[in-house]
Amino acid sequence: MKKTLLWIAALVVGAILGVLGLDWLNATADFVATVYTRLFQLLAVPTIVLAVITTLATFGSKGSGRIFGHTLTYTLLTTIAAAALGAVLYVVIAPGNVAVTQLTTDSSPITSNLSYYDHIISIIPNNIVKPFLEGNVLSLLLLAFAVGIGLSKLPESENKSIITKGLLGLQELLFLLIRWLIWTLPLGIVAFSAQLSAQVSAGVVADSIGKYVLVVLGGNVIQFFVVLPLFLLARGLNPIHVLGKMMPAVLMALFTKSSAATLPVTMDTAENRLGIRKNIARFVLPICTTINMNGCAAFILVTSLFVMQNGGTPLTLGTIALWIIISVVSAIGNAGVPMGCYFLTLSLMSGIGAPVAILGIILPIYTIIDMVETAENVWSDSCVATMVNHDLAEKE
Repeated sequence: MKKTLLWIAALVVGAILGVLGLDWLNATADFVATVYTRLFQLLAVPTIVLAVITTLATFGSKGSGRIFGHTLTYTLLTTIAAAALGAVLYVVIAPGNVAVTQLTTDSSPITSNLSYYDHIISIIPNNIVKPFLEGNVLSLLLLAFAVGIGLSKLPESENKSIITKGLLGLQELLFLLIRWLIWTLPLGIVAFSAQLSAQVSAGVVADSIGKYVLVVLGGNVIQFFVVLPLFLLARGLNPIHVLGKMMPAVLMALFTKSSAATLPVTMDTAENRLGIRKNIARFVLPICTTINMNGCAAFILVTSLFVMQNGGTPLTLGTIALWIIISVVSAIGNAGVPMGCYFLTLSLMSGIGAPVAILGIILPIYTIIDMVETAENVWSDSCVATMVNHDLAEKE
């Protein structure tokens, strides 16, 4: 409770500093925020790899297979619910088309030469070192699964024991570094909050696409406070209790805009505050960080419908249903990094010849959207891990 209050206090202080509008203060906040984000990203890659490998190697592929089955089921259900909710809100609120003058005078978005096909191919590693250098989470997950399952299938021997103990030792060292970083985190929260406050006071939110923003943020809020708690209630779990315990991770996600960078905090919070068993938390949460993207699915769907509508594509029921499927699959294949959903949506729209210049109007406010959807993603990860932990405890 004290830690949560300290984080909230840091949030308020940062907001006040950002509103002051002092250039040197904003520059300092940007520097500190960047340092913290890079440090968490630095720890995120080995956290993902070691967590999956040690879990598979220690608990065996059979037990991990059951955990993965439950994780995948809840991931698909929550992600489909998020996309479907976004579709319903889009139809109800019905955002209008953007004026042509805005499309021609506003700056174009950052372009990407990668198609979605290339994005899928890039998941398959052809070099064992390259995924680590690039931080390609999906490739690393594939490698971790292969190594972990391989270790679990090896006959018991001194060599296997040495490798397993070495990996477990590295993981303990990694979590020690994470705890140190978390201890200094209030300073980072002040910087993140000051960053956001300065951007909002500078007029980041654009009125021209207010209804679009309402659909995206409204869908995230409903998914966060209504849909995900209903999933927990259906399993006999108290959503208020779970959210209260996981609040440090949710707040961290809000400000880093990266579920992968937040993963160390999410795992530490799930184990030490919520009481999820280590073998569940260290296996489910890295997987969820990669494939459980509720906020991303909603963003891809709503943004794609908005861009296609502006390009003259009729939004029939069949078209919306098709794009619900596409958005869910795309979100599962998206890495949990800042602006990952934006670039993925840009690639999808480029591939079908939609007017991607509209994404240039969305770009200035994407910072706020990215923050909210990342917090939702981590909250969803927490819900999935809690439900898996509950289900497997009942079967033991």
